[in-house]
Amino acid sequence: MLPLLEPESDVAACCPPLDERPLSAREAESAARMFKALGDPVRLRLFSLVASHAGGEACVCDISDVGVSQPTVSHHLKKLKEAGLLSSERRGTWVYYRVEPSVLAAMGALLAGAAKTV
Repeated sequence: MLPLLEPESDVAACCPPLDERPLSAREAESAARMFKALGDPVRLRLFSLVASHAGGEACVCDISDVGVSQPTVSHHLKKLKEAGLLSSERRGTWVYYRVEPSVLAAMGALLAGAAKTV
């Protein structure tokens, strides 16, 4: 198991469930940054590829076939990292990406209450 890197933002700790209380301005900014990053279909696909990859991490060489050029893939991965959704580690010539451990739980918690009321 690889050591976890520190998240690059406070996305994971951002917000309570939507039905718990109104979000503060800071919480809303953090959640919006996360959802904005995932609002692009290529970024959402890349995030999904990393999240579902065996072992919880994926080499850029394994996830780059998403119908756009390699520089565009790199741009989208950078945006996901800036939003705090992914972390990366260089090993030799390859970069390995993994979903920040608490991101999926935080996203689920934020939306869980809203799903109960639908």
